[in-house]
Amino acid sequence: MSAPEVSDLAERALAATRPGEALATVTRERSLMLRFAHSAPTQATSVDDLTVEIAALRDGHVGRAATNGVDLDALERCAGAAGRAAEAAARSAGAGDYPGFPAPSPARGHRTRSIPHPCRILHEGHDVDTAVLDPGRGGEALDAACAAARAAGAEASGIWTTASVETAIACSTGTFALDRLTDAFVKVVAFEPGGRSGYGSQTAVAARALDPAAVAARAAQKAVAGAGEPVELAPGTYTVVAEPPATHELLGVLARTAFDGLAHAESRGALTGGLGTRVAAPTVNLSDSPRHPATLPRAFDAEGVPKAPLPLIQDGVAHRVVHDTRSAALAGGASTGHAVAAGGGAEGPLATNLAMAGGGAADERELCRAVERGIYVTRLWYTNVLRPRETLFTAVTRDGTFLIEDGEVTRPLADMRLTDSALGMLSRVEALGARSVLVSDGELYGRRFATGSVCPPLRIGAVAFTGSAARG
Repeated sequence: MSAPEVSDLAERALAATRPGEALATVTRERSLMLRFAHSAPTQATSVDDLTVEIAALRDGHVGRAATNGVDLDALERCAGAAGRAAEAAARSAGAGDYPGFPAPSPARGHRTRSIPHPCRILHEGHDVDTAVLDPGRGGEALDAACAAARAAGAEASGIWTTASVETAIACSTGTFALDRLTDAFVKVVAFEPGGRSGYGSQTAVAARALDPAAVAARAAQKAVAGAGEPVELAPGTYTVVAEPPATHELLGVLARTAFDGLAHAESRGALTGGLGTRVAAPTVNLSDSPRHPATLPRAFDAEGVPKAPLPLIQDGVAHRVVHDTRSAALAGGASTGHAVAAGGGAEGPLATNLAMAGGGAADERELCRAVERGIYVTRLWYTNVLRPRETLFTAVTRDGTFLIEDGEVTRPLADMRLTDSALGMLSRVEALGARSVLVSDGELYGRRFATGSVCPPLRIGAVAFTGSAARG
């Protein structure tokens, strides 16, 4: 199904709804994923899916239903189910607070490229070569990654995946939009014979931009560094040098707590009463940048609102939060293009293209030079928010945790549990690496919606560690 056909299907789905406000979304995903472990292929999956979702508005409530059918009967049944869901919510709870689907908005701040349909694509996020989904390229990637790990004395596990996704929206308010994206991701976790592990990953719009051998070599270098059992460090506060994957996890916590416009409008957000005040170090500049040259770009959100750059923290000062139509109505403003579902998601809007500007340090090695004794963190996992209003979260270091002594990375450390405030950590940023890179966690379960943060490595002072990972 071509891009115009996807868009035409969205219009047919909208036409199948009964009179009233409705929004139809068609998503066509084609994706390929290859998994490997112990330096050998283990599993290959291919997805070719077409899903139609219809959202219907009744008395301030939005009901949603989805189908894989494309004939008129399937579309009408889907529309009927969406309408009944909205009507049931209205009967149960009374009039709702959703103000209505947004009216069409002009695209902002970027050149456009026409296609044979009254929709526009607002970025260069689609790579024709990647959209071929060549499994041969994936096989070559696995061979290169495994060979690089073996050369360093380690085994490689991980994934290589690519996708092409087309999304079309048609709304009764007159909005028509189409977006085409490709994404590619490779992740390698390398293990040395004693069990120590190292991590590397890379994300891009185009598969040819990935270098699986280099990713695996970085992961293996971490796994084989040092000798003997990792050192256990006592709980306490330590200066941290965080690689971009760890920075990415920190920004993810902020996206779910500080920048959520629904929580902000309901006076339970981390920046409630804090906009216009300093919340981070003066060197911190963070925005949601859906068309940043390094990101996985997005043209519009789940309600068809065009996306545009949005400053969130400027020179350490909290500037904005993100909104969908529902949260914007509660706050008395306008949507910023951050809806994750038509009618608004249960957890509110979400910034999915965070970008942090880099600083003056050349790289992680230079960031370490000023550290007398600290912790080098490759990435964080098992991240859980404990107190959203305080951005307090806990996470565990993984796949490359090292001791920094007298400005040098010296010995492997046993993984540590970090428990600290995300905003507090930003306020203690001492220096930033010069180069920001795209990082994704690559957890692509369910419908494909690849996202990532463009972020640099950081040096952060007085980060609280509450114990080893094994002891909690």
